[in-house]
Parts: sequence; structure tokens; C-alpha cells
Amino acid sequence: MTSAANSKSDGGKKGRWFGAQWFGAHRKGWWFGAGIGIVLTIMMVLASGFMIETTNTDTFCVSCHIMTPFRTSWQDSVHGGQNPQGFAAQCVDCHLPHGDFFQFLTVKAITGTSDLIHNLYIDPVTYDWAAASEKNRLKFTFDNACRRCHHVLIPPGIKRGGFIAHRAYLRGETKKRCAECHPRVGHKNMIEAADKYFKKNV
Repeated sequence: MTSAANSKSDGGKKGRWFGAQWFGAHRKGWWFGAGIGIVLTIMMVLASGFMIETTNTDTFCVSCHIMTPFRTSWQDSVHGGQNPQGFAAQCVDCHLPHGDFFQFLTVKAITGTSDLIHNLYIDPVTYDWAAASEKNRLKFTFDNACRRCHHVLIPPGIKRGGFIAHRAYLRGETKKRCAECHPRVGHKNMIEAADKYFKKNV
């Protein structure tokens, strides 16, 4: 009886030990799987037509307090409607890639999460907006977004410098991207607008 009981007890201990080992070995995999599931869920929600339309407007973007001066500087710019046609490009028209739908949604989710974190944790009064803009400009503007509207890069009457630069771009003779030569075209006096807004609202 005692021998049988000890054997049963040892078996129970071994079972628990193997269970703990299995759980420990698979814990990382479980967390990884959970993370993938969360990301896919978010992407499915964003992929719905309603959510895409809702989150594609400047009205939605400016719901983050930190975006207010950037919306103002955009409204004052050529891309914000200050042009003869009165056409205004939305935030997503310039700040998301337009190569394929999956890339569009992926960058949209990453950028939106980053904007939310910045809105919650950085101090907009002391934050160096100029340095951040210079460092990250090419991460937030995409050539295929520009080319969706700007089909003709060598229009009649273009200045000589622009003609030479655009010709080299079209021929693939330069690796420069649109925002390297046109750094402020989407937001007029953006840094000044940000500094003025945040210091006024301290």
C-alpha cells in the first residue's frame, strides 16, 4: 500500500513538473500568438469600410490635442485648400503609402498608435518639433502618395531648376524623394504654428 501510494505521489509530482516545464517553454509562444491576434483584430477593425472612412479625415486626426497646430498649418497651405481649385488633400493622402491595401493599413495602424502614444506622453511645450520634423519627414511622406495627384512633373512653364530635378527623378538618375526637395509644402509655417499654439496653451 505504502509503495503504491508513494509511486502515485511521485507520478503526480512528475506530472506537475512536466506541466510546469511545458507551460514555461510555451509561455513565450503564447504571448507571441496573443500579440499577433491583437494586431490582426485591430487590422480587421480598421479594414472595415466604416472605420477606414472615419479615421481618414483631418477631423479625426485633430481629435488628438497634439495635432491641432498641424491641422492649422495644413489648412493655411496649398495642400490644405489654399490653391485656385480650392482642393484640399486629407492627412492620409500624403502621410500614408498608396502602394497596396495591406501596406496602407499596416502603416496606418503603426502611425496611429505612435501618434496616440506621443499625444499621451510627450511634453509638447519642450518637445523639439523642428528636429523631429527634420529627422522623421521621410518616414511620414511617401512618393507614391504624391504621385497619386501629381501625375505631370514637367508641366509647361516649370522653372529650369525644377525641370532638371524632375527629369532626373523620372529617369531614375537620383534617389532623392519628393519631401527632400519639398519639405514644407504640406504645412505652412508648421514649426511656428506648433510653438505658438503649445506655449499659448501652457
